[in-house]
Amino acid sequence: MGALKYLEELQKKKQSDVMRFLLRVRCWELRQLNVIHRASRPSRPDKARRLGYKAKQGYVIYRVRVRRGGRKKPVPKGATYGKPTNQGVNQLKYQRSLKATAEERVGRRCANLRVLNSYWINQDSTYKYFEVILVDPQHKAIRRDPRINWIVNPVHKHREARGLTATGKRSRGLNKGHRYNNTKAGRRKTWKRHNTLSLWRYR
Repeated sequence: MGALKYLEELQKKKQSDVMRFLLRVRCWELRQLNVIHRASRPSRPDKARRLGYKAKQGYVIYRVRVRRGGRKKPVPKGATYGKPTNQGVNQLKYQRSLKATAEERVGRRCANLRVLNSYWINQDSTYKYFEVILVDPQHKAIRRDPRINWIVNPVHKHREARGLTATGKRSRGLNKGHRYNNTKAGRRKTWKRHNTLSLWRYR
């Protein structure tokens, strides 16, 4: 087994003495740092490499923390103005994951980079901590590498904000099989296509 395989097996037993101590100490350290900050190297190199990270120029790791819990509806004094079915304020769940939120926040901070992927590193009662893998599309090491230079194309700008990363796709209802034709290519896109009358100019 390679060294990274040992790291992977360690991560699988998070309640072992080693991992409990390591996670607790790291969590304390992460609480002291800024909400979004650059990491010199991934804290889970095995996971980062599985998600596309390479220890070479052009690849960057950022850490971010996101507050856990539901999403309260931002309405003044709880006045939602509408039907009773839409009057909920408190127990509403955001339809995207905290990981997708983390990617979006880092992507907004590092607008010149492209978000490749992200993974969980820690959590406590208040926050979840993630590491986000970013790629510099201007760097020659990236532009000349046939495995990753697809991300240089301008259609991949802000993938994280459009639900195109791995975690973003999960909340879009995409799958194969019966009735998934209603969400194929995106729920709103399908709805718009079905509800738009398009006619030939000469008919």
